[in-house]
Amino acid sequence: MKLGIIICDQVRQQLQPEFGDYRAMFANLLRQVDDRLELEFFSAINLELPDDIDACDGYIISGSRWGVNDDLAWIRQLEQFIQQLYLANKGLVGICFGHQLIGKALGGLVEKSAKGWGVCVALNQVSQLQPWMIPVQNRLNLVVSHQDQIIDPPPRTRVLLGNEFCPYAMIQVGAHTLGIQGHPEFSRQYSQALINCRKEQLGASVVAIASHSLSHQVDDVVVMTWLINFLKQ
Repeated sequence: MKLGIIICDQVRQQLQPEFGDYRAMFANLLRQVDDRLELEFFSAINLELPDDIDACDGYIISGSRWGVNDDLAWIRQLEQFIQQLYLANKGLVGICFGHQLIGKALGGLVEKSAKGWGVCVALNQVSQLQPWMIPVQNRLNLVVSHQDQIIDPPPRTRVLLGNEFCPYAMIQVGAHTLGIQGHPEFSRQYSQALINCRKEQLGASVVAIASHSLSHQVDDVVVMTWLINFLKQ
């Protein structure tokens, strides 16, 4: 299977020596899931997208420091690409920003949440088990890092995962499009480093709660396995 990974951000320069870039994060995790996957990377922020949607068997759209409602050319281009994939029944998974942009592109509403920042290891409850959710788990821990949320999901949406803070933590739109709010590609160590970079922005109480939550184990390999199972079906 050839997988297109659409990268929508860059790791902060001061964190790159320890954590590398987002391409490496995705590649390292995907190798644990299936080392036979062929990966091709595209830089959405540099207006790099496939010329032909059939260049890859399926696609993953990454997270981003930008918001889906920012008026930027690359975001508009990527939104149109999502619509193109959806109409062609091409397999697509969105992560965090990618999840939210799927929501917006297909008719939902995304806004900054009145609940504030979600920065922690979040516990999510599976609301609808699917055949591709192998290995089976009813609850998942996953690193999250976001202010925006899907407030109103698109038509034809099934909500598969959520919690009180983020009810639409995983959505499936139609048969071939999936979004997840959490970051399976983020290690807890990288999440802590990001939190440290944002201390003033987040505030002391959020930082304390977030840092404490990072003591919990995360289900990153399980979640990425589910995402690849979804794209393979």
